[in-house]
Amino acid sequence: MKKILTHLFEGQTFSKAESKEILIDLASGAYNTSQMASFMTAYCMRSITVDELEGFRDAMLELCLPIDLPSEELIDLVGTGGDGKDTFNISTLSSFVVAGAGYKVSKHGNYGVSSACGSSNVMEYLGYRFTNNADSLKRSLNEANICFLHAPLFHPAMKTVAPIRKELGVKTFFNMLGPMVNPAAPKYQFLGVFSLELARLYAYLYQKTEKQYMIIHTLTGYDEISLTAPFKVFSNDGEALYDPSLFGAALKPEALFGGGTIAESAEIFTNVLSNKGTEAQEKAVLANSAMAIKCRERNKSIDDCYAIAVESLTAGKALNSFKKLLESQTIIA
Repeated sequence: MKKILTHLFEGQTFSKAESKEILIDLASGAYNTSQMASFMTAYCMRSITVDELEGFRDAMLELCLPIDLPSEELIDLVGTGGDGKDTFNISTLSSFVVAGAGYKVSKHGNYGVSSACGSSNVMEYLGYRFTNNADSLKRSLNEANICFLHAPLFHPAMKTVAPIRKELGVKTFFNMLGPMVNPAAPKYQFLGVFSLELARLYAYLYQKTEKQYMIIHTLTGYDEISLTAPFKVFSNDGEALYDPSLFGAALKPEALFGGGTIAESAEIFTNVLSNKGTEAQEKAVLANSAMAIKCRERNKSIDDCYAIAVESLTAGKALNSFKKLLESQTIIA
């Protein structure tokens, strides 16, 4: 590791193959905690390259516990996190809106690292039991149109770095990797990233895959469509810049605050699903849901996709999907 750290401190980069090997060694416990913390910190201080990101991704996928789900039907709505905005759980709520609209969702999530409440925090608080049992996950998909994939159950090799990430308390390159390593390998992906630079890196990598994707970044630093400023979209069709007026709203950042505790975040979550959220909260969720549906339905207009999202939320279909997910669980010994 001394050689690796010296290489980084000198401003040098690694090839795709070198990056893959380093991350596999990192996950296997080949280095001590101080060395791993130093390695992660170095990437907080400089930009990651395409080769490094691709190598790290490939290592994560190689170490991942595979799951046999109908990947051709699935979409994941996920953000990198790490934007420091402390918004409520917009992508998770949008996942239920999309599921309520009839699309199959494999939601990849984890506990919050740089925010108070990640998707796994709120799901666990509201009674969801994490599992990597294929039969249970398929049942959830069949009955609720959604399954929840708690990242630590599918990336067990990452348990060596989890405590370090938590202690650091800031975004690391693992935030960049999370959206790209969904173990269900969904064909469709709606991804939010915390910087425009990372959005471009993602776009370059996804152009080399067969996935149908949308990569989202709001220009004021959000890893989602916040409607607080124009947002950039990179997709199979190229790139575009949209104004919040596309969804008839210009929101203030404070309107998206996610609460200071998991309990407060969970209350916002259930309020939005029950049509008791604020207008701003609902607008943000509907905007992300609509664009995710657009990712899934390339031939539909954004207006049509927005109407589908509104119907799912206001008619209680999204809430019903959430309830069915909880009801579909089986106790795994």
